[in-house]
Amino acid sequence: MKTQALREVFGETLVELGAQYPNLVVMDGDLANSTKADKFEVAYPERFLEMGIAEQNLMGAAAGLSTLGLIPWISSFAVFLTHRAADPLRMLVAQTHANVKIGAAYAGLLTGYTGKTHQDVEDLAIVRAMPEMVVLAPADAVEARAMMHWATAYIGPVYLRLARDPSPVLFKEDYVFEPGRVIRLKEGADVALVSTGVQTPRTLEAARLLKKEGVHATVLHVGSIKPLNETELVEAVGEAALVVTTEEHNVYGGLGGLVAEVLSAHNPKRVVRIGIQDVFGESAPNEFLLEQHGLSPPKIAQRVLEEVR
Repeated sequence: MKTQALREVFGETLVELGAQYPNLVVMDGDLANSTKADKFEVAYPERFLEMGIAEQNLMGAAAGLSTLGLIPWISSFAVFLTHRAADPLRMLVAQTHANVKIGAAYAGLLTGYTGKTHQDVEDLAIVRAMPEMVVLAPADAVEARAMMHWATAYIGPVYLRLARDPSPVLFKEDYVFEPGRVIRLKEGADVALVSTGVQTPRTLEAARLLKKEGVHATVLHVGSIKPLNETELVEAVGEAALVVTTEEHNVYGGLGGLVAEVLSAHNPKRVVRIGIQDVFGESAPNEFLLEQHGLSPPKIAQRVLEEVR
């Protein structure tokens, strides 16, 4: 299966958007070579603003530029934008409904051996709780590109969660992003697996492993964390007695919490949340981290089998 890194498509799509929107600017926190925003710098140096290692100032400046009719895309690591810059994100961007787009790179566990200081596994909980924010987590490069085009046309703040490393491409090139949509990737009657971001391909692979064990799983992708079409989620889960969420995020406040909130209100059923069990990460190879936190396809399949048997 073809793979592509979301950070690569982030840089490439910024260049595409730069040609379409002459008022688009990119504001970087001294990480453009890692986030690949440097592709935009090469194409449009006069619209690339290097703000240095000062994320709070970066967030405030982006809010200010948005009032002048510019469309700022912020480029930095997720952990710096949702933690260090949480106050200006809340006060200056979310509360004013500023037209700021946040490219949150290196989100989740797999951040190239940077360890717990850089692994942001709390970002969805933080940003999802802020009124006015749109929160998106693409499953692959195709969806990331589509989300970026949608976000740039949308008037208001958008948080885009981007992983560092290559991941499988699930969607066809003609994919069209629809905010709030719940996407059914596989049909099965025994259990409903719900995932988001680049954890979705791993969950889909887990469903294939489960099929070999005689367990047939529905696989749902929730790329639009906020807004979410709650009716679609309830209908997509259907009659499944067990719902299992998987996410490269703390089990508190992320996708698992969102799914539990919606189902408890509209269609109560048992929800098992697979994710990071309220601990910080560590510096280690990707495969070790996925195994350690139960997020690899075999570990997901094993956990589901334990729950259904």
